[in-house]
Amino acid sequence: MEIAVIGNSEFILGFRLAGIRKTYAATDDERLHEHITSVLQDPEVGILVLNSTDMERLPRRLQSTLENSVRPTVIAIGGSEGDMSLREKIKRSVGVDLWK
Repeated sequence: MEIAVIGNSEFILGFRLAGIRKTYAATDDERLHEHITSVLQDPEVGILVLNSTDMERLPRRLQSTLENSVRPTVIAIGGSEGDMSLREKIKRSVGVDLWK
């Protein structure tokens, strides 16, 4: 299972430095949609990390798809908190509560 990160070049830089190989720079909304669609179809990706501001820019239908996605589990970081905590997303992804 791999981690994919989509966002602007500043957002993905830290993930690249941490060794994440699947990083995609989205310079505009069209590229953002293309990368998200590509990652959703990639069976090797288990976690997709997005900037929460990018998540808010997406059409509501795509946001809903991402929020309900189990594989890959989508984590929006930065800015406002999503409907689901990171703990809940990890629990849904892994199947167990790691904090217990």
